[in-house]
Amino acid sequence: MAGALQQTISPVDGSIYAEFELSSAQTIDAALQRAVDAQRRWKRVPVDERAAICRRMVALMVERADRLATELTWQIGRPLAQTPFEIHRGFHERASHMIDVAPRMLADVGIEPRDGFQRFIRREALGVVLVLAPWNYPYLASVNAVIPAIMAGNSVILKVAQQTPLVSERYAEAFEEAGLPGGVFQYVHASHDDVARMIGDERIAFVSFTGSVAGGHAVQQAASRRFISTNLELGGKDPAYVRPDARLTARTSTPVSRAARSSGSTCIRTSTETSSTASSP
Repeated sequence: MAGALQQTISPVDGSIYAEFELSSAQTIDAALQRAVDAQRRWKRVPVDERAAICRRMVALMVERADRLATELTWQIGRPLAQTPFEIHRGFHERASHMIDVAPRMLADVGIEPRDGFQRFIRREALGVVLVLAPWNYPYLASVNAVIPAIMAGNSVILKVAQQTPLVSERYAEAFEEAGLPGGVFQYVHASHDDVARMIGDERIAFVSFTGSVAGGHAVQQAASRRFISTNLELGGKDPAYVRPDARLTARTSTPVSRAARSSGSTCIRTSTETSSTASSP
């Protein structure tokens, strides 16, 4: 049975930019089982082979950065001049660094010897990782979890915000072309209720969420009946304080620029509220 049809309305001109179906319960269940089966094989693949595939995926994404940036601007309304940075620099730099450090971070850790024993600490893959990514920086936020999870021998199911559905599809295309075995990376378009059910499913071993405080509460509530870990990167507040004796011409441009960047849709946006005090009569 097909899921409900969803539309992405572009903030640029109010047009329908993308249409997609929410994944049905049967589709989600099948994706979870494929992820479990694929991860059992993937965890046995040597780290250097995982790295080679991930590097090819990153290279493909960077090659397509201009097209991905145009798509992203139409989905979220960020000025086109500011969008390629997310892939050319942020996505590329973060992914490359995490691939580079993976062999060292995943290596066995030797501990003090004991007669008749070789003792060490070994890091084992968790299983299936559910990555929940926001719409404002979907590539930058998702890569923080997708690459480490796959490099560590896990399989990944990505669910991005419904405003940016094409992001998941571009990941899937690049991973497939890079040679990643089927089922190691998948994506779903899911409702909040379906995501909560996925978190409660025993086949999910870890959840990485980037988004609002309310969303973080919902993730924790969905995971509260299970003994799994969650990684939550939640919204905050970034006020800018300018002292009364500051040279305003030199000090006001930065807060204004930070507030307007990415059409104001960034997690490090500077607050621009003003206040004043008046003496009592």
